[in-house]
Amino acid sequence: MGRQRTFDVEEVLEAALRVFWRKGYEGASYADLVEAAGVERPALYSAFGNKEALFFKALARYDERYLDYFPEALALPTAREVTSHHLHSALELNTRFPDRTGCMGINGAVAGSDETEPVRRALAEFRAAGQERLRDRFERAKAEGDLPDSANPGSLAAFVMTMAQGIAIQAKAGASRETLEEVIEQALASWPVADDLPTGGALAREPEGFGQDAALGGATGKPGTARKARTHKSAGESVLDPLSQAEKPGRRNARAPN
Repeated sequence: MGRQRTFDVEEVLEAALRVFWRKGYEGASYADLVEAAGVERPALYSAFGNKEALFFKALARYDERYLDYFPEALALPTAREVTSHHLHSALELNTRFPDRTGCMGINGAVAGSDETEPVRRALAEFRAAGQERLRDRFERAKAEGDLPDSANPGSLAAFVMTMAQGIAIQAKAGASRETLEEVIEQALASWPVADDLPTGGALAREPEGFGQDAALGGATGKPGTARKARTHKSAGESVLDPLSQAEKPGRRNARAPN
């Protein structure tokens, strides 16, 4: 009979997540993971498989536990509110923990050795999936008259994701939350206004729950507090859903080389 586990799998996975978030995939050694988890390397192998499989399980947990603000944002009634909630919430998360600033999806493997190419590729797809869902949401906004006819939903989605990723990189580099808050406000000031709405109308107002105090961690600025005025099929999905089946982190390890 095999030896019975004497550790909490969820606690070990959370510990591994923190290491990957702080150091990235390639920067996290097995010594780091063993020390953080408090279990020996053979036990990690037994519970999670190899390092790549452990990373993908940690990434799926990160998506489930920390990126809940993204489907909340997609459910908001205007494209500008979607963008504001997404960027403010990303900033809050990227600066929430002093020991692991930035985004795990960005820190994980922006660049790395040839051996880490499967992880880098999966993370690129992880980010691209979020951009695709934003594009779909902005296409709906344009069809509903929320965005002007001149708006390009694909370019807007790329702009928002580039902003979010830049915020993550700047947060990792030590930029203050206040500075990045000003960057977000500058981006929102240039948001396209629907043709039939005057400047300063509904699209130009700061959405509920995201004034300066809220963005700095006030009660209404935390993920999970956005009002859900409209729901649609993407509201309950995870950011990883478009990577489902072959590319979803929880499934990739089945064919990942050991």
